[in-house]
Amino acid sequence: MIRCEVRVEWKEVYENFSELYAIIKATEKLEKAYVRDIILAAVYEPECQKLIAHFKTLAFTLKDTVPNIERFHDTYKMDCMAALNRLVTSGMPATVEHRAAAAMSTTTLAAIVAECVQNFITTVESLKLNMPSDFEGKMKMEWIGWLSKMGASDELTEQQARQLHFDLESSYNSFMAALPTAGA
Repeated sequence: MIRCEVRVEWKEVYENFSELYAIIKATEKLEKAYVRDIILAAVYEPECQKLIAHFKTLAFTLKDTVPNIERFHDTYKMDCMAALNRLVTSGMPATVEHRAAAAMSTTTLAAIVAECVQNFITTVESLKLNMPSDFEGKMKMEWIGWLSKMGASDELTEQQARQLHFDLESSYNSFMAALPTAGA
């Protein structure tokens, strides 16, 4: 019988190597399962977070023994590029990584929808009010175009401010006159 004696320090190092190897392989399998839609995002995310946490803890423990995870990966011919991306490069589950982009596009979409709804409501209300086509307020719409072209630091001259006030007042009076009265 041949007796192989391994020092305690080396035994711990080899156990840590095997754990690192297992975490990388498990992450690779998890990534492939997620990409192939074999597991739900609700299952993938917590499992991936757990593997990432274990990896970070173990990588810190092995920082003197394994200073470069990519070299460890290549030395043991692991072929786990998705795992390296997730564990070393990204450091977060794909669901979290892509959620930020989705949230931004959702916010943009919400703003566009809100603007469309506002325009529809304005159109419907105008039709309900039965405004005549020659309503004086429509003629004053040039102010909107002119004001929208102004910069944040631009100011109206005193004459422009008086004219705008007059146009708004006359448009308001025309609007009130065009409304059906309660007794009619």
